Amino acid sequence: MTLFTRRHVLGGAILLGAAPAVLRAQQLFAAYPFRLGIAAGDPAADGFVIWTRLAPDPLAEHGGMPMAPVAVDWQVARDEGMRDVVAKGTALARPELAHSVHVEVTGLEPARPYWYRFQIGGERSARGMARTLPPAGAPLDRVRFAVVGCQAYEDGLYTAYRHMAEEAPDFVLHYGDYIYEGRDSPLAFGYDGQPRRFVREHVGQKLFDLADYRRRYAQYKLDTDLQAAHAAAAWFPTFDDHEVENNWVGLIDQEGTPPEDFALRRAMALQAWYEHMPVRRAAMPTPSGVTAYRRARIGNLLDLHLLDTRSFRSDQPCDDGFKPVCAGVRDPAAQVMGDAQEKWLAANLAKGEARWNAIAQQVMVMPLDRRTDDAPAAIRNMDSWGGYDGPRERLLAMLGGRNAVVLTGDEHQTFAGELRTQGGNGAAKAVEFVTTSISSGGDGADVRKGNDRIMANNPYLKYTADRRGYSICEVRRDAWQTRFHAVRSVSTPDAPVVTLATATVAAGEPAITMG
Repeated sequence: MTLFTRRHVLGGAILLGAAPAVLRAQQLFAAYPFRLGIAAGDPAADGFVIWTRLAPDPLAEHGGMPMAPVAVDWQVARDEGMRDVVAKGTALARPELAHSVHVEVTGLEPARPYWYRFQIGGERSARGMARTLPPAGAPLDRVRFAVVGCQAYEDGLYTAYRHMAEEAPDFVLHYGDYIYEGRDSPLAFGYDGQPRRFVREHVGQKLFDLADYRRRYAQYKLDTDLQAAHAAAAWFPTFDDHEVENNWVGLIDQEGTPPEDFALRRAMALQAWYEHMPVRRAAMPTPSGVTAYRRARIGNLLDLHLLDTRSFRSDQPCDDGFKPVCAGVRDPAAQVMGDAQEKWLAANLAKGEARWNAIAQQVMVMPLDRRTDDAPAAIRNMDSWGGYDGPRERLLAMLGGRNAVVLTGDEHQTFAGELRTQGGNGAAKAVEFVTTSISSGGDGADVRKGNDRIMANNPYLKYTADRRGYSICEVRRDAWQTRFHAVRSVSTPDAPVVTLATATVAAGEPAITMG
């Protein structure tokens, strides 16, 4: 079916064999071109990125678009009715980037909301809202933001996103696992080994090429709850493993693929990530990889350091997985961030330019002993910082005395705990809040089996829960408070949201009070 047709322009006909270099507003879409929604991201004091992707037939080849650049008009306004327009222009949606648009809007006022939209002729996108940040170093008493991630489409509905959008956070941190790379699997199993209630399935097989990844992002972005969450606030997106392949690091995957072959798959996966995220051109992948780590200064209250814990990491020890601790865990030469990123973070933290430091990253830093029985040796998750004693100790040395809060995902559970040196036995240097999944893992339970043993084996762990949802962090000068929100079910629609617990950290004290 043809979803993009040509019209007469300026009294002449555009011939099928003589398409213009750029297709403009006179073109007629036979289906709505903004079906994947809109988004804003990487906010700064003077602006943010606004994003859309043209896809009148999202799951079809090329999203139903012609192989030519398309001109897209955009507007940013001070008011929700879009009458007081303060910035506008035209961007090209190019086929090389799946007809996605990344507009880096500048020249806006700090610390205020703006509304934005896109248009092609008579076709108009939904309207989104994004807030600019307070100027770096400016006095600021409060910031409130959401933490989300791990949204396996097959595992459940995105009801939590609708609730998060209604909370109107200042911005959203996405810690990764925006998509999952597996094939369709109508029969899924929960953590208890029992079949889970079927909700919905992926289109297509396991992802390997660029078209595969693009189709998977399109399927996820068709979800209207996810679209509402993007339209409600600007996001800081990061990626974890499932945007490429489970537990990949560097040029190593879990299948033993030759590095030069995996490099091609990783490049295509990260291109698709860029095409579908509201990030700046600085995060556009190159043949050698992507520079996704970055920093946002939010007044004089909060420094947000966004990390990449996949691209520069050395191979997981002990053959990966949940394993008894082996000698490789103690390798002093091991890397999680890589040398350049580690030095970048250390230099930022040493400046001490804000009251609080948030370390926004992907995998748990606490070296949890995962034993739920009487096994003789401690068991750790080798894909977390628990498999890397040397890098973890170096990180904690940087964080000490910095009012540091580490924000993590990946685990599909909620955790709150203190970050202590010497494998959890030494001095507390910071705290860590692990936000549960939006949907990954299915409905979950009030308490996961074996949780009592986990709590007993890890005295620095102060709280854990097993429902799906998101976190809201409210940061003030005297205290950081994180509220853990969850829905009762992701397998049935319209589940209500509840607050499971509230964790509070007083400034200057790397300790958690649960309430």
